[in-house]
Amino acid sequence: MEWENQTILVEFFLKGLSGYPRLELLFYVLVLIMYVVILLGNGTLILISILDSHLHTPMYFFLGNLSFLDICYTTVSIPPMLVSFLSEKKTISFSGCAVQMFLGLAMGTTECVLLGMMAFDRYVAICNPLRYSVIMSKGSYVPMAAGSWIIGVVNSTVQTGCVVQLPFCRNNVINHFTCEILAVMKLACADISRNEFIMLVATTLFIMTPLLLIIISYTLIIISILRIRSSEGRSKVFSTCSAHLTVVIIFYGTILSMYMKPKSKETLNSDDMGATDKLVSVFYGVMTPMINPLIYSLRNRDVKEAAKHLLRGKNFNK
Repeated sequence: MEWENQTILVEFFLKGLSGYPRLELLFYVLVLIMYVVILLGNGTLILISILDSHLHTPMYFFLGNLSFLDICYTTVSIPPMLVSFLSEKKTISFSGCAVQMFLGLAMGTTECVLLGMMAFDRYVAICNPLRYSVIMSKGSYVPMAAGSWIIGVVNSTVQTGCVVQLPFCRNNVINHFTCEILAVMKLACADISRNEFIMLVATTLFIMTPLLLIIISYTLIIISILRIRSSEGRSKVFSTCSAHLTVVIIFYGTILSMYMKPKSKETLNSDDMGATDKLVSVFYGVMTPMINPLIYSLRNRDVKEAAKHLLRGKNFNK
């Protein structure tokens, strides 16, 4: 059958680790274990933030949103990945691919904005403690969290809508585990400069702007901490934001290495670089949501105490 230069694709082939069956089995076991840890860890954080009245604060409200976001993001990406590891048929429909792109990008954007909001919350708590209850009232932090979700949906709607309108030719092999938006864009048999420009604008607005807010917030926080004379006081204040700062470094360090590094045409077509990008993507998509609850649990006394109460079946409000 002769292929036309341009056709309507009905499905994509997810290359993943095709050709490496033993490696696929190893990744299946590892990713499955990580997924279970993600569900248990983030589910526990959500549960204790709801049940424990001591955690009914803006910080833990944002943390609950972050945990719910991580569960949603991994549930969208990991089960299809696990199926592809064991299935000989590694295809996904065009519509299914579009849905996966939309949800993945929406969750990623929302997390970027949400981490910026959490940094602002820590800034107000440490630098303006007397006005904290006024500035971060329920009428403020609930719309801030809702706005993060809305921004994620709007950004994803625009970018995914632009990608699905692109013409695709005979090549339907996505060199990735999932329908990652950059990997899909590479398959288009048309000029994607418009899409690249939209992605650049979106990256600047929804990744770099929250990052700038985080940098400014923590710069002011560090200045405020250095003004504290006692080392014990400095350590106590820093411990209230160290968990969030650790999560930010891991999250942004991974996502910037994926989307902000320069890529030449030769690099994009390189199999080695493709393999590296896929491994980084797995780290971003699986490791980060898994270690988030661990970081907050290990570095936060309130969370540890609430978790102990949950395990022992005690009354949270005592």
